[in-house]
Amino acid sequence: MLEAIILGFIQGITEFLPVSSTAHLILLPWLFDWTGVVDTLTFDVALHAGTLAALLLCFWRDWVELIARKQRLLILVCIASVPAGIAGLLLNDVVEKDLRSPLLISVMLVAFGIVMLRADKSRRYKRVDEVTLVDAVIIGLSQAIAIVPGVSRSGITISAGLFRGLEREAAARFSFLLSTPIIGAAALLHAQKAVDSPGSYDARLFIAGFLVSFVAGFVAIKFMLRFLKRYPLTVFVSYRFALAVVIIAMTWFRGYGG
Repeated sequence: MLEAIILGFIQGITEFLPVSSTAHLILLPWLFDWTGVVDTLTFDVALHAGTLAALLLCFWRDWVELIARKQRLLILVCIASVPAGIAGLLLNDVVEKDLRSPLLISVMLVAFGIVMLRADKSRRYKRVDEVTLVDAVIIGLSQAIAIVPGVSRSGITISAGLFRGLEREAAARFSFLLSTPIIGAAALLHAQKAVDSPGSYDARLFIAGFLVSFVAGFVAIKFMLRFLKRYPLTVFVSYRFALAVVIIAMTWFRGYGG
């Protein structure tokens, strides 16, 4: 239960900070030798359901406005969601089996940290309402890359938005709107797996993880939107680089100590 609560907190915070929530959910069980239910992709998705609830609570007014008055932006969000949806359907099993290596995660943390640094220097002048079809397609394609652990969905989509000229807060807001359908679809996909394999999960742990990730996610969203009004992404990039060093050091230590 303690592991589930810790992972729920980590998921809620890191889902919306550009540091890769999936990487943290893989790395913590690896670092501390946690096994069982909390070290499964299905449990990861239960935590994502908590962050989905946080998104809906934070942005329900935005969604009502999109449906009622801003159908053009709603269509762009739907279009931008397609690449990640296709990637998830086609590559989910590959990711679960072959792309959860700590060393691969460390490479992605560094590589896309550099991308974030470059994006932060782009000229920014667009608001969310000024997103174009080309912007939506490029940001959507970038979100598909985030299926690889260590990339960070929020990090890559915010960076793509910055490259396309969106202001920092606008890039974050569009990123969070875009993550809503894809997180929802992932939760539904793996909920079906849980139903098909009832022995592979513990409902109490899932509920605890869900509630903690919901509360932590709500706080993280509010923080991120305010933070990006005033500050660049540099602090998150520094964290990504430091985490990559820790992963490499732990891999080396375990290799020589095991």
